[in-house]
Amino acid sequence: MLNAEIALRRDDAISRGVGMMTQIYADRALNAEVWDVEGNRYIDFAAGIAVVNTGHCHPKVMAAVAHQMTKFTHTCHQVLPYEPYIRLAERLNVAVPGDFPKKTVFVTTGAEACENAVKIARIATGRSGVIAFGGGFHGRTFMGMSLTGKVEPYKKGFGQMMPDVWHVPFPMGPQGISTEDSLAGINKLFKADLDPGRVAAIIFEPVQGEGGFNPAPADLVRAIRKLCDEHGIVMIADEVQTGFARTGNLFAMHGYDVAPDLTTMAKGLAGGLPLAAVTGKASLMDAAHPGGLGGTYGGNPLGIAAAHAVMDVIEEENLCARANELGSRLKQKLEEIRSTTPEISDIRGPGFMVAVEFAKPGSGEPDAGFTGRVRTEALKRGLILLTCGVYGNVVRFLAPITIPEAHFTEALGILEESVKAARL
Repeated sequence: MLNAEIALRRDDAISRGVGMMTQIYADRALNAEVWDVEGNRYIDFAAGIAVVNTGHCHPKVMAAVAHQMTKFTHTCHQVLPYEPYIRLAERLNVAVPGDFPKKTVFVTTGAEACENAVKIARIATGRSGVIAFGGGFHGRTFMGMSLTGKVEPYKKGFGQMMPDVWHVPFPMGPQGISTEDSLAGINKLFKADLDPGRVAAIIFEPVQGEGGFNPAPADLVRAIRKLCDEHGIVMIADEVQTGFARTGNLFAMHGYDVAPDLTTMAKGLAGGLPLAAVTGKASLMDAAHPGGLGGTYGGNPLGIAAAHAVMDVIEEENLCARANELGSRLKQKLEEIRSTTPEISDIRGPGFMVAVEFAKPGSGEPDAGFTGRVRTEALKRGLILLTCGVYGNVVRFLAPITIPEAHFTEALGILEESVKAARL
């Protein structure tokens, strides 16, 4: 079976709306390696977009899921509850930042988590307004699209977005957007368009994912916390991509000196199985009436079992420290490459959530073409990379945190070769 043959079948069978970053059809994977149907081997620096932080097919995760499959695969927790669901909620209530009583609800996707966080904030405050940030990504549902601060490809052609969602700029150093600009945007909203007493929530990513791996400056996060406290607004941290050791902390918000009221999570939570959650202040989480939250597949037993194993692996293998070590070494390599690559305009990101931004030398204009060539050259050499950013000029690095030393070193060599080839 050939990749090209499957690609033809895909074109006939699958909606054009489902984008494709490669034409590699996976056959099997292990830790940071993937083999396609033709037997070609790749090093995976995408990890399913920060999902398999513990690597493809981690033995402890696989064993936990296999054990659960001998018992049952689904009952719907709202119909027949099960203890591991409650135990995982207890673990998250302790693990999520914030020195206050917490409760949790499980859903299936990151978009669902963000939707439910907004629902919780609205019913708890009796308000409807939500402030989000340019460049942010919160999902492809209608509320998720509305919260997302990027039109193409997420909003284009889908009509009117949800009402009472407002956007302000997010700090982006290479684009000259500062914390002061972000706060001025909020102040302008409050002065001209939006009564702060009508705002239910402010939602942000501690490190923007699709937006280009832009870390939220500490002074911005503190200012958001202060605004929320002053006006009775719920502070929501979207940790869907940043969670579970990716940034060198279990959650990125552990790196700040304030805590959100609600935290959304998904991706790395269950090591490849679909599971998401909202964890937050118990008083807020209890605002919804019974039946107002939940879903048929929310907290599926297989995902719950996988998540317990993921949390065990993160602790036992000290993956937060490992993320910091790998990220530091990756940045060092990128700095070496920058010495001969004037197209590199920025290197950033906490832990192993690192990105490199490319711009045209001299002008500083974002260079999506060069970025695409780097990704293509890497793919030719067996390294899977992802691009992102408002201008499509950022390469983000999301390898499994469990990547073996030999494969990490090999990948860094391929990356250097690919950047050189892109300049030719």
